[in-house]
Amino acid sequence: MTRIVLLAGPSGSGKSRLAHAADALVVRLDDFYRDADAPDLPRTPHGFIDWDDVRTWDADGAVAALAHLVSEGFCELPVYSIAESKRLGWHRLDLGEHHVIVAEGIFAIQLMAIARDHGLAVEGLYLHRPGALVAALRFRRDLAQKRKAVPVLIRRGLDLWRAQPSLERSAVAAGFELVTMRKGLRALTAS
Repeated sequence: MTRIVLLAGPSGSGKSRLAHAADALVVRLDDFYRDADAPDLPRTPHGFIDWDDVRTWDADGAVAALAHLVSEGFCELPVYSIAESKRLGWHRLDLGEHHVIVAEGIFAIQLMAIARDHGLAVEGLYLHRPGALVAALRFRRDLAQKRKAVPVLIRRGLDLWRAQPSLERSAVAAGFELVTMRKGLRALTAS
């Protein structure tokens, strides 16, 4: 039976790295962001689109893709450019011989209840790492990938650092297990 594991954690915490280290089939939940020109996107107090607000994201599309992947053995996934804030196309993902699907992204917490409401059996892991480390990793990644302008990265980074304890509490309340990188890798590779 194929396991679906929702892997949550703060932006930049290493979710993608952990999922790939486990040699699992990875569904990048970030690819389900809405385009920047979509109507009614939420804004931060600074006036920027609040990409950390679940309303910027297509939860129904993510659940439909996971359900199709499990039932049919493949799905079509969007290809999203964070730097351009838009979808660039689609790609096919095949289940093949994988026994673990890791759906990773900052909105995995919100996806738990929605996925279960749609009849998907999902597990939840939350990658717990120190706030200062996560902030440094996120800033380095975002600069290297030229995700946004530096002032946006700094403001967003500070906001995310302050919000990290609340995010973790939300994950625990939603039924996620807190894991380190090492414990998460063991959980993802367990039979």
